[in-house]
Amino acid sequence: MNQVIEYLQFNVPIFTPYTNKITCMKLLLFLFSFCFCHLELFAQENYEIQIYGAQTVEKGSTMLELHSNFTFGGRTFMQDGVYPTHNLLHETIEITHGFNEWFETGFYLFNAIGSDNRTNIVGSHIRPRVMVPEKWKWPVGIGLSAELGYQKLQYSTDDWTLEIRPVIDKTWKKLYVAFNPAFGKSLHGLNEKNGFDFSPNLKASYQVTQKAAFGFEYFGSVGDISMFDPYQYKQQQHQLFFVIDLDLSKDWEFNAGYGLGFTETSDNDIFKVIIGYRLHKKGKK
Repeated sequence: MNQVIEYLQFNVPIFTPYTNKITCMKLLLFLFSFCFCHLELFAQENYEIQIYGAQTVEKGSTMLELHSNFTFGGRTFMQDGVYPTHNLLHETIEITHGFNEWFETGFYLFNAIGSDNRTNIVGSHIRPRVMVPEKWKWPVGIGLSAELGYQKLQYSTDDWTLEIRPVIDKTWKKLYVAFNPAFGKSLHGLNEKNGFDFSPNLKASYQVTQKAAFGFEYFGSVGDISMFDPYQYKQQQHQLFFVIDLDLSKDWEFNAGYGLGFTETSDNDIFKVIIGYRLHKKGKK
């Protein structure tokens, strides 16, 4: 991780408006090579059930989001010292700021609400993300996010984790598709000696009206990239959400969905809602 920080400090002037195509491409290639060469990569948990699009928050704007989800059919017993997920409400506060046309940084505060002493502040993550600028006119949207953070061991088998998430999306008229092949690794905890996990995530939606789009979101976790967990023993995780996206205003976003789990290790019967609002720089909207 120190190599990323040193590279950003001395090679990428991300907070200036003079960054060119070469600098942006260097950063994208560096982050891709870092994640695959160093194998420091952890799967998305229920605190933020979301598929990322390639577009970053506009320069000078700040996005405020509240992620809420309730698990009706989760695990009912303690496992590896981690609380049950059954009848547990997750509330996540996300604040994301756009620094230029291709770079943003998000901050998450995770919270859990449940019976049996499960109500608590769980942890926080930070997530810088870059994208290929739209003015390059690439045929698909391309982005890359890195998410690093801490969560208490009562809620996760690993307290420090890192996730690298490439983002690819495309719109064909009324059809929108986004693919997030996420790679993650435990930096400290029960799984810190394991390799990095692979979590394929996919979204497809169709614009039914000018304001509403319906579709599905798939979230998976298949285990170590060098040797996937056997599906026949139901060690993999597979969830499918039926979702609606409402475009009520340019500054508001709304996503809601109901999810089903298809293996014994997957939480089941989850209802989620994401509400977001953009704050613009004074005098610019």
